[in-house]
Amino acid sequence: MQLIGVDLGQAELIEGAGKSGLTGIFKRPVLTPVHVGALGLTGDTICDTRNHGGPDQAVYVYGMLDYQWWENELGVPLLPGTFGENLTLSHLASSNLLIGDRFEIGSVVLEVTSPRIPCSTLAARMGDPTFVKRFRAAERPGAYCRVLQEGTLQAGDPVTHRVYPGEPVRLNQLFEDFFEPPRDLQRIRRHLAAPVHHEVRQDREKQQARLLAGH
Repeated sequence: MQLIGVDLGQAELIEGAGKSGLTGIFKRPVLTPVHVGALGLTGDTICDTRNHGGPDQAVYVYGMLDYQWWENELGVPLLPGTFGENLTLSHLASSNLLIGDRFEIGSVVLEVTSPRIPCSTLAARMGDPTFVKRFRAAERPGAYCRVLQEGTLQAGDPVTHRVYPGEPVRLNQLFEDFFEPPRDLQRIRRHLAAPVHHEVRQDREKQQARLLAGH
């Protein structure tokens, strides 16, 4: 596996990008080494900090196999960074990822925490008001990652993918559960045992409490 693209975004105006009208979803390639810290890539801009960014959502990763699928679906070529990801990886289909999977790239180590949930900004960026539904149906969400080891990386770097050794929780399972919250206590406990995004953990803890209370 290889790091095909490193992309950074600056604040730009877009109709449909929340109250501010600003978005960092338009990513552009960077060919020089980039530092990755606990909150993401140096030089990248996050406008909607309520829904994006933070330690558990520091880096967004998408796969070239996902892009190939979308190119067939949409009938147009797509450049890395189109979906607003920071890192584009070869030979990766995000639907196959597990929570807790790790990527070692350059001197950086990332850990998968959660899927990307589509929003109106993505639909506006794609020029398709139905794209949120299409993205959901495709079940190719890409992965948000936390940074376990800060460092530098560069387009062209080799990527080592290490599969999570614990009880498996598929990335797509969390994606599906966002739209239809689980009521299976065993499934919820399996999620809580994985290194999920802190907001996912809070949701599952609340769901578990409700189920144990008989609600």
